[in-house]
Amino acid sequence: MRKGILLGLILMACAYAGNAQYGGGGWGRNRQYRRDRMEEYQNFKPTLDVSIGYGFPNLDKYLLTDFYNYYHGSTTQTGPIIANIDYHFTPRMAIGVMVNYGKVSRPYYNDNSGEQSFTGSLTNTAVLLSFTRYMGMSQKIMPYTRTAIGINTGQAKYLNSDGSKAADGDDGTSLAYQVGLGCQFNVTKHGGFFVEAGYGKYIISGGLKMSF
Repeated sequence: MRKGILLGLILMACAYAGNAQYGGGGWGRNRQYRRDRMEEYQNFKPTLDVSIGYGFPNLDKYLLTDFYNYYHGSTTQTGPIIANIDYHFTPRMAIGVMVNYGKVSRPYYNDNSGEQSFTGSLTNTAVLLSFTRYMGMSQKIMPYTRTAIGINTGQAKYLNSDGSKAADGDDGTSLAYQVGLGCQFNVTKHGGFFVEAGYGKYIISGGLKMSF
């Protein structure tokens, strides 16, 4: 909880910093804003942005099934590992593909005996179409919002301790999505790092970003 609050405060500060150039008010402010926007478009060159990061927690755990007369224990997780390829085609917009990969597993216990009966696990790869909207006019600190939608292609397995099948798993595709608010910090012209908070595949993520 504290980490989520801290990240929210950081992102709010980033949004403020990214829009700091807007100062002033009234008619003069509007004229300056229009001049800044024209200069922004004139100086902009499209880029191909590649990023890789790690999310926490792995919300694929909610894709595991709950069974009647059984309760589950704590979930162990790997990932999600997040990779994005985005075409940044205007100063404020980018479109691309997001790929998530991760694993989750948890034990299931019998309600009556309290003993572990079997283990459920899910290995999932999700492919999503991603839309990014950048805010502010700073080239060093760039707040953004992300909306992504696609499909999960995970395979769930429910196995007894001897390796035999305890229940049928879900092997079909399902809806995947991610919405988030983040901030990109450009350390150089061609690279930097990002932090993001959201919901769907993960709650908090961070990683490196490169532009070509």
